[in-house]
Amino acid sequence: MFDYEEMTGRNIGFVTADEQRVLRDGRVFICGVGGMGGAAAMALARAGVGSLVIADFDVFETSNLNRQVFAFDDTLGRDKTDVTRERLVAINPEIRVTVLGRDWPSRLDEVLTGCRVVINGMDDVAASIGLYRKARDHGATVVDAYTSPLASVTVVRPNDPRPEERLRFPTAGVAPEAITREMRDECLRREIEYVLVHSSSGDHIDLAVAAEVIAGQRSRMSFAPMVVTSGCLMAFEAIALLLGRATATDFRGWFFNPRGAAVERPRALAVAWMRRHIVRRFMSRSLVSHD
Repeated sequence: MFDYEEMTGRNIGFVTADEQRVLRDGRVFICGVGGMGGAAAMALARAGVGSLVIADFDVFETSNLNRQVFAFDDTLGRDKTDVTRERLVAINPEIRVTVLGRDWPSRLDEVLTGCRVVINGMDDVAASIGLYRKARDHGATVVDAYTSPLASVTVVRPNDPRPEERLRFPTAGVAPEAITREMRDECLRREIEYVLVHSSSGDHIDLAVAAEVIAGQRSRMSFAPMVVTSGCLMAFEAIALLLGRATATDFRGWFFNPRGAAVERPRALAVAWMRRHIVRRFMSRSLVSHD
């Protein structure tokens, strides 16, 4: 027989009994439950968070097996949200999981009224931009991560600049549904530029493969240890937000480098300025050589 107190008993010490009750009453919106979002959902369910709202457009595919915690041979072809709900309930039969359909972007006003903590697990640029804009309108905080070969996490609070503002995406004033393929590609390149400037990511990947990603000739690289670690970092930040605990993570975020046993924070302006010139030359060459 399931017992919530027995399930979460070993949490006490990391959290107090009163905080565990807060988590039981807590609610988090997870947009995208594939790689990082799925790992975050699993961690939140095991931590005893009582209510999750989940949304995703996709079904599980064979390529998801290398990193997504709810992707198995017997779940291929099934909606990610349906499978995720089943597995979360198998962890905690008392958890309340609300599944949003493909119309979830039109329901953000409704969802964000009741969810002040949001985890962005999507790789859809336009949908992410719409989510961030609505989160600001509703005073919600978005926990996110970079497209990076190193695990990372960011916390974007209501008054913080949106990623499209900070990274200067070409989407200012453009409705999400009007964002073009060319704009999406440029947004990805600007995020990759930031990652290469402000972390040691370029030291840990095959740059020839990275050049193909930059040129749009290859899908983004993803690796289970990085993806699952990022998802768990996102869950940690969501729990801290629910409990009102402060962390040192801000809207710029940080990178975790397991090879160097180091936390990498955004570089100082002078260093970033110099590195940016080098990174931009590499990216320009990548685009030309793969044109």
